[in-house]
Amino acid sequence: MKTVLTIAGSDCSGGAGIQADIKTMIMNGVYAMSAITALTAQNTTGVYGIQEVSPEFLDNQLDCIFTDIFPDAVKIGMLSSSEIMYHVASRLRQYQARHIVLDPVMVSTSGHRLMNKDAEETLQKELFPLAEVITPNVPEAENLTGIQITDAASMEKAAHMLYEKFHVSVLLKGGHCINDANDLLYTDEHGIWMRGGRIDNPNTHGTGCTLSSAIASHLARGFSLEESVRRSKQYLTEALRSQMNLGHGSGPLDHTLGRIK
Repeated sequence: MKTVLTIAGSDCSGGAGIQADIKTMIMNGVYAMSAITALTAQNTTGVYGIQEVSPEFLDNQLDCIFTDIFPDAVKIGMLSSSEIMYHVASRLRQYQARHIVLDPVMVSTSGHRLMNKDAEETLQKELFPLAEVITPNVPEAENLTGIQITDAASMEKAAHMLYEKFHVSVLLKGGHCINDANDLLYTDEHGIWMRGGRIDNPNTHGTGCTLSSAIASHLARGFSLEESVRRSKQYLTEALRSQMNLGHGSGPLDHTLGRIK
């Protein structure tokens, strides 16, 4: 049994954050563990409160995990402050964590910034260099590169810029009304288009968490980065195709469907 650790915030409504991560990991054949960075009060209609854990308690969680059940891969999600980021980076370096998938939760699906400038700079300086792949959405990639992304050509330009700037593989997600859900994996100085069909489903809460967690799961199982992304996109597509409809806002996915063996 391969093992994967998610370092992220908790979503009490179960659609995103560590709850989505754990569901995804289980359905993709790995043992899931979690280190909680923050508690959130949220549901399908929005986020109504955030309570960050202390850096010392986060250290305690990470020490307990790495000294007992060492993870074969790590997924990083919501990190709410520079201080938390420094502590995560320190522990990952100390334990020489491998197969790190970083979902840079900087800009919401609606385009709102979720992180102040200092924290963004810390994320880039401390954690990007540790990652095997980062998975920005279009607004996050625009924020990181300073260019406007409107089509396939500008996606390719942005992915190349990120690869050159941070020396890390990039999965630039095209789901923000660009290029019909086709994502671009940029690695080893070239881009690979990951084609996908857009699913007409307004319930997309937790899609970014789900995709990055699935990628970490397949990396832990020994698949290449390209194959891990392909399998993860297929899993996400099936979870969206289920058309589950819960809550009064943008509802969660059905993580029980689309398991990739």
